[in-house]
Amino acid sequence: MASGPNAAEVFAKAIADHLDVVRQLESHQPALEAIARAMAAALRQGGKILWCGNGGSAADSQHMAAEIVGRFRRERRGLPSIALTTDTSILTAVANDFGFETVFARQVEALGARGDVLVGLSTSGNSRNVIAALEASRRMNIITVAFTGSGGGNMAALADHLFAVDSRDTARIQEAHILAGHMICDWIELDWLASHSTPVPQAGAAHTKEPR
Repeated sequence: MASGPNAAEVFAKAIADHLDVVRQLESHQPALEAIARAMAAALRQGGKILWCGNGGSAADSQHMAAEIVGRFRRERRGLPSIALTTDTSILTAVANDFGFETVFARQVEALGARGDVLVGLSTSGNSRNVIAALEASRRMNIITVAFTGSGGGNMAALADHLFAVDSRDTARIQEAHILAGHMICDWIELDWLASHSTPVPQAGAAHTKEPR
């Protein structure tokens, strides 16, 4: 009979592995700053940020888009950001009519414009529908960003900016993606407020982010 879970194997190992991956982000700071600058510039110039990914990366796409449209830490106006993972009617219609590989690329064609930023998330770097979205973005002069795992996979060659976590553990990669996304959201917010002298308060809104 197999023994049950061991705390050292589950909790201690996960924490140690997580900390190892998080410490890597110091070496990725130039890449993350370049991504943050590109996104902030796009928003200042009237563009928007598009996000796409599958599974946990779909959830991460929605999370990051929500931080930009809503707020991260500070009071400001809403900024345009769309997760291409959320509209089930579009996703199912495009998948049915054209194939699942096109579900994000079709939305890029419909919603994207020159000067926008498309962020593709894939822990392997090889998700075919995310690759198709990056390819469509490049054809449309949309800035491409790839969040991946070790090596960047096939997405690396399609990205103007690459953040490739040096890990092959899906959970640890996704944790690093969220931390990086939060830091980028912080940069975007500070940049926006620095370039717009008067924040637009919302009635009844607190001036610090409430826990969710």
